[in-house]
Amino acid sequence: MAATRKASAAKGSDAAFSDDEKSAMKEAARERRARASGKVDGLADVLAKIAAMAEADRVIAEKVHALVLAAAPDLEVRTWYGMPAYAKDGKVVCFFQDAAKFKARYCTLGFQDPARLDEGSMWPTSYAITGISQADEKRITELVRRAVS
Repeated sequence: MAATRKASAAKGSDAAFSDDEKSAMKEAARERRARASGKVDGLADVLAKIAAMAEADRVIAEKVHALVLAAAPDLEVRTWYGMPAYAKDGKVVCFFQDAAKFKARYCTLGFQDPARLDEGSMWPTSYAITGISQADEKRITELVRRAVS
């Protein structure tokens, strides 16, 4: 069985991680080293990641970035696995994943465990975003405020 897995992984058909996932893990390792060395400008890193996105994703990312900072200005701006992220007490609360990151059909606003979005025994932890209306702006603002409350 192990030989079969190794053979198929070598061919790439059943590889444990995609090239995109491997790249994200390498970015996370670089981010950790940079933070440990104290040589990091989180805001500049996030703005550079946003600037490098495809235009449609960049427009959404810029809006999400502005909404997150307006709703919770005390959050630390940083990258997380190469994505724009926002942390509280050193822990990522929410992040923005552009569609191209893992070849998805939509961008994602995701929330991690420190986000206080609990509702009963089941609640969403990520939201697909294809555009941002005024109602979406209000929803994102509300979610971020709740997440950091």
